[in-house]
Amino acid sequence: MSLTKYKLGELIELCDVRNYDGKYVLDDIRGISTSKEFIDTKANMDGVSLSTYKVVGCQEFAYVADTSRRGDKIAIAFNTTNKPVLISSIYTVFRVSNKDKIISDYLYMYFNRPGFDRYARFNSWGSARETFNWEDMCDIDIELPDIATQQKYVDIYKAMVANHQSYERGLEDLKLVCNGYIEDLRRKMPCTKIGPYIRELTIKNENSIYGTDSIKGISINKEFITTKANINDLSANGYKLVLKNQFAFNPNTARMGEKICVAHNNTDNVYLVSSIYPVFEIVDHNKLFPEYLMMWFKRSEFDRYVRFNSWGSARETFDFPDMLNVEFPIPDMEIQKSIANIYSVYIERKRINEQLKSQIKDICPILIKGSIEEERKTKEA
Repeated sequence: MSLTKYKLGELIELCDVRNYDGKYVLDDIRGISTSKEFIDTKANMDGVSLSTYKVVGCQEFAYVADTSRRGDKIAIAFNTTNKPVLISSIYTVFRVSNKDKIISDYLYMYFNRPGFDRYARFNSWGSARETFNWEDMCDIDIELPDIATQQKYVDIYKAMVANHQSYERGLEDLKLVCNGYIEDLRRKMPCTKIGPYIRELTIKNENSIYGTDSIKGISINKEFITTKANINDLSANGYKLVLKNQFAFNPNTARMGEKICVAHNNTDNVYLVSSIYPVFEIVDHNKLFPEYLMMWFKRSEFDRYVRFNSWGSARETFDFPDMLNVEFPIPDMEIQKSIANIYSVYIERKRINEQLKSQIKDICPILIKGSIEEERKTKEA
């Protein structure tokens, strides 16, 4: 068999099933990410009618035509579950119509290629908002091997996904163990204010000993990140130093997704943070373990506490004096270290899990290329 060229429009068809009967509810609503997945929606759904929302059935695709401000990627997803989901009525839903020519999973692998993102961005049009509409999608030229070859490479992809899902389930089990320890502590021990255990530091980067490459921001994921500020021609003088085993946080809690940006420097590097960020350290490491403290900061209950106790008019803040009043159980050091060590394993495995997800995405263009090259070699033989 030889490779066959098609217009994608010959292989797919639009779907437009609405939630008119109210069968699907708020829990069924999903957004679509540029990582090519359905995600929990970030929209405010208070008072919103779901009757006109579109239903994405099993083995159906959906995408966001607007390609502006998406990091040069197109938001598209494939429903591989056995349960339909709801999406905004402005999104486009479609499915494979010619299953004798292309496998749905193979098409999803095709969409996961950086080459597809580049194509979609290059072929997006508009003034205030650039879009890649249905006609543009249908106009894609696609070269396909036969179904048997497609299936061979889809099976490789699915095996990798299955291995990842198995690893991810183990990850969630480990998270449950950590949460169980924490809840047990909360029930059995009195909570103590952390004020006596921490102290604020204000060590400035005088004379710019450290350069702008040391400047960090703090994310809502509780990590130091590369700053998003424009640091061209910026002097690093006056920034605060964050040394090993020290903490820093952004006191501004407005517009942060109901989370506080706090991070622990567990490296040997010296970081620089904005002069408005409080920096602090643990007074006695024989009484409070840094990783144990950071574990508490990462809990969703802490985020809710911070938001509830933030104050201000134009800008709500949670300042260092507020941090001193935070209460949580402080067991003996052996227990702190044991719980923190389990949590550290969870964090490391979570990092590995993200790498596995990334590798699965990265393998898609390799598999597509491999299937095409195999078909060509078969033809030549």
